[in-house]
Parts: sequence; structure tokens; C-alpha cells
Amino acid sequence: MLKIIVKDGENIERALKRYKRKHRNIQVMQNLRERQHFTKPSVKRRREIQKAAYIQSLRDQEDI
Repeated sequence: MLKIIVKDGENIERALKRYKRKHRNIQVMQNLRERQHFTKPSVKRRREIQKAAYIQSLRDQEDI
């Protein structure tokens, strides 16, 4: 659970911005989406390898 303590005299917009930053950093929504269904470890590893290969190909294209 995220707790944002609003200090005396602090703008609510600034506190909201801190909340959004913390929410994004702990990746709440990403974890919820991942846990909606089970993914086998072999499938997860294959996706990571495919993603790494794709990113590497993009970087190789930039160098050309």
C-alpha cells in the first residue's frame, strides 16, 4: 500500500505528483497485468530473449 504524507502547507498537486511517481516506480499496474494469467518460465525466458534480440537489431541499425 502506498502512503503519501502531505506536509503542512504543501500543494496537493505536488503530493499527487509524488504519488504518481511512486505508483509508476513500484509498477503496480504491470504486476497486476502479469498476474492475470500464469506464464510458464520457458515462455517468459523466450520472450525476454526475443525482446533482447529485437532491441539489439534496432541498435545495430542505428550504427549503420
